[in-house]
Amino acid sequence: MGELAIILFLTVLAPLIVVFHFITKWKQTREISRDDEAMLEELWELSQRLEERIETLERILDDHGPDWRKNQ
Repeated sequence: MGELAIILFLTVLAPLIVVFHFITKWKQTREISRDDEAMLEELWELSQRLEERIETLERILDDHGPDWRKNQ
């Protein structure tokens, strides 16, 4: 009877335990880490500043040479 229990455990339960373990690990790695979230926030802020700078440069170019866009 003990041998049957060992065989059942090794053929049914052990593989299920391993599969569920790796599914859990896979779901955990799909979430964004705090460091990644902070980096994304920093990149977002940088992109906003760069966009403002480009808009300022375009206004300056529009004031000094209204036809600058046609030369592109």
